[in-house]
Amino acid sequence: MRFKLSKPTTKSSGEAAEDAALEYLKKKGLKLVCRNYRCKMGEIDLILKHQHSLVFVEVRMRNSNRFGSAVETVTASKQKKIISTAQHYLIEKRLSGNTAMRFDVVGIEGTQFNWIQNAF
Repeated sequence: MRFKLSKPTTKSSGEAAEDAALEYLKKKGLKLVCRNYRCKMGEIDLILKHQHSLVFVEVRMRNSNRFGSAVETVTASKQKKIISTAQHYLIEKRLSGNTAMRFDVVGIEGTQFNWIQNAF
């Protein structure tokens, strides 16, 4: 019996990138709070706790940086969606307005990780 191998889907590649980013961040001392938080405003790939801050993380993967780095793909409009989604998360979870938080981006290019803290 023969099996045809299919090309990985964008979704499976995205999940693999998130898995890799999560493991990378855990090794840096962050703890997972939520993964793939979704609401009508958008989605946040990873929400983690780092020391006393809640960290909203966007994960981006590129096979090459020929057309720009993975981190550069987080546009101003994407940033606005992430911020709106984070506000929704805070309201839904009834977290105070005094909650320390930041927005990070993890860019993955091949086997290289580029972790930008306080990216926006």
